[in-house]
Amino acid sequence: METQTAILKTKSKRKSLPAALWALTISAFGIGTTEFVIVGLLPTVANDLNTSISSAGLLVSLYAVGVAIGAPVLTALTSQIARKRLLIAIMLLFIIGNGLAAIAPSFILLILARILTGFAHGVFFSIGSTIAASLVPEDKRASAISIMFAGLTVAIVTGVPLGTYIGQNFGWRATFIGVAILGITGVVASYFLVPASIKTSKPLRIVDQLKVLKNRSILLVLAITALGYGGTFVTFTYLAPLLEEVTGFSANMTSVLLLVYGIAIALGNVIGGKVSNKKPGKALLIMFALQAIVLVVLYFTATSQIWSVVTLFFMGILAFSNVPALQLYVVKMSEKYLPGTEDVSSALNIAAFNVGIAIGAYVGGLIVESSLGVGATPWVGSILVIVGFLITLILYKKEKL
Repeated sequence: METQTAILKTKSKRKSLPAALWALTISAFGIGTTEFVIVGLLPTVANDLNTSISSAGLLVSLYAVGVAIGAPVLTALTSQIARKRLLIAIMLLFIIGNGLAAIAPSFILLILARILTGFAHGVFFSIGSTIAASLVPEDKRASAISIMFAGLTVAIVTGVPLGTYIGQNFGWRATFIGVAILGITGVVASYFLVPASIKTSKPLRIVDQLKVLKNRSILLVLAITALGYGGTFVTFTYLAPLLEEVTGFSANMTSVLLLVYGIAIALGNVIGGKVSNKKPGKALLIMFALQAIVLVVLYFTATSQIWSVVTLFFMGILAFSNVPALQLYVVKMSEKYLPGTEDVSSALNIAAFNVGIAIGAYVGGLIVESSLGVGATPWVGSILVIVGFLITLILYKKEKL
């Protein structure tokens, strides 16, 4: 009888799992859209608010700073709030941030609205990753994380191209209104699909984060995340100007190419989750090596409309394929050296992702403003990825994970 009860409980848990993951994925879709749609709108926003392309790039880098702050700090401050209630509160903050962006009368206020939205982003992916990983067997955790992050990839496939099209034809403010509506969908999804029984994590303290940061192996993973993942954003942040000014595509065609890029990212996310379940470190070595090569190739193919599209597709496949591996890698390190700090490590890794985005966007802005120009962003980005590869190699030889 007890065995039958256990089986029924197990089946019940399995049935509830897809619903919880769908809620996370839906919310991630809205958050991913607002994070990356600005890439396609940089020229439009810059023209409307009378600022330069490199200054408009701050809408990417400072959003990432908001995420980097929100992930570790706000995750710690909200650690005792019930997970479902926190998810709903996060999405309400997300709606407010995008609503303010839609009515921002100046560039400075638009930046502040983006930072506020970044706070919500940071907390969401910090707790979302650990929730997703905790609901599946150990050998499926990278896949579960990739399902949640699929919301980001779907956003790049559909939300970003559509948002870019809306912004170019109806004004960028209309895009942020649409994203706020996506946030409302996320609130509804969380309310109906996320079970209230999800356990609240044990209280997280800032001192716990400092303890994690003192661990050399975990610190190296954070560096790998920032450099290996961030390297792509040297180019991705200024992808629209690159395609329009160097390759010669029209603004509308750039929206179509962002769709192609998004489809490639979706494929890469699935592939990355599957190949990273057992040995995330080894998987990262392969993905970073390929990513660096593709970025260098893009530098040479950017002047050809045909070959630039081909290269862009492969760049997309590799851009997010490393996300599940990076999240799983830091969780494994925290389990090995500091059991019980998985939430803290995950939050810090979310921060590292966005430190990487901020670094990439900032470096890209410097390159765009320099004599090198936007066409040099691919090979400069590859240098950051190579550094990430080298750090991964050092850590993999030590840990064999």
